Amino acid sequence: MESMRPSSTKKDNITMLIFTAVVLTAPLWGKLIGAGYPDLLQKFAIFGLFAIGYNILFGLTGYLSFGHAVFLGIGSYTAAWSFKLLSMNPVPAVIFALLLTGIFAAAIGYVSLKRTGIYFAILTLAFAQMGYNLAYSVLTPITNGETGLRVLRDDPRVLDNVFGVTFDGPPLGSFFGIEMTGWGGFYFCAVMLIIGFYLSLRVFRSPFGMKLVAIKSNQTRMEYTGYNPTPYLLVAFVISAMYAGLAGALMVIVDPLAGAERMQWTVSGEVVLMTILGGVGTLIGPLVGAAVIKYFENIFSAINDSVQHATFNFLPEGLENFVVAIVSPFVGEGWHLTIGALFMAVIIFMPGGIMEGLKHLTTWPKRRKG
Repeated sequence: MESMRPSSTKKDNITMLIFTAVVLTAPLWGKLIGAGYPDLLQKFAIFGLFAIGYNILFGLTGYLSFGHAVFLGIGSYTAAWSFKLLSMNPVPAVIFALLLTGIFAAAIGYVSLKRTGIYFAILTLAFAQMGYNLAYSVLTPITNGETGLRVLRDDPRVLDNVFGVTFDGPPLGSFFGIEMTGWGGFYFCAVMLIIGFYLSLRVFRSPFGMKLVAIKSNQTRMEYTGYNPTPYLLVAFVISAMYAGLAGALMVIVDPLAGAERMQWTVSGEVVLMTILGGVGTLIGPLVGAAVIKYFENIFSAINDSVQHATFNFLPEGLENFVVAIVSPFVGEGWHLTIGALFMAVIIFMPGGIMEGLKHLTTWPKRRKG
């Protein structure tokens, strides 16, 4: 095992270098697929971070949570209040979002982890729905209810006032003079994604990560060997939730608005789909799944009838109308049908997700020679 460590470390370093290069050059290669604009790349980074964190819980332990949207919401509201009370600098927003999300996650995880399997999933779903209902209609002085919590020009912002920072227009996040909109916001999210991926890599390679895998493989056997799995599960749950909280904070950093809709159970379901689509338990898979779903949501949904007719106008009119009639249910407002068909195909033919499919493609020549 000792002799394997240097090569493993070298492989991880190469992985990090490639990952960093791919993320930082996203504006360049994104243009090739029609995704080279900052708002969409911000979503790639934010939801990629969300999915990477979720994978630490679901991918390593096998515990399926339907309540991670509540942590996304907590992170969003915390960041918004940091912007309102302290400063438009995103650093305090990120710190407080991580801390508060961790505290709530420890409490929710402590209760939820008293059960396993479907009962654990239902408990997390219940907490998420409670959080959504509280944010939407009960804690309105904190969340501003259905309208959402906005960052306003006349908010106190104590630290900004101390340092003489003022805003002529609507207040926007600013990282020491770099506005958190457009490309500045993307690169801030990209750096957070790279850091998050590195920490996830370290968790996967650590003895702690191996214990989580052991829990997934056979929790009862682990208990018989003298290990109590609950503390490990709770730490994994909290780490995973803090990733969600960070993703929620980044949403507010690039667009200063926090709403209760981020805590709906459908958002939790979306991150489950992202993780399964990309590859549960893989390092890159959840990020790939997040990028695919957000690409479909933003690019495929924009392909309306006029775009389709412009694309196929080289065909005879009758054939053009026929092709558009065939294609239209799968794009535009029907993009959900396409992603659903893709998801079913992955589950049926590549249960390990897109990453398993790519692995099979890369090893196919070797297997054919063998």
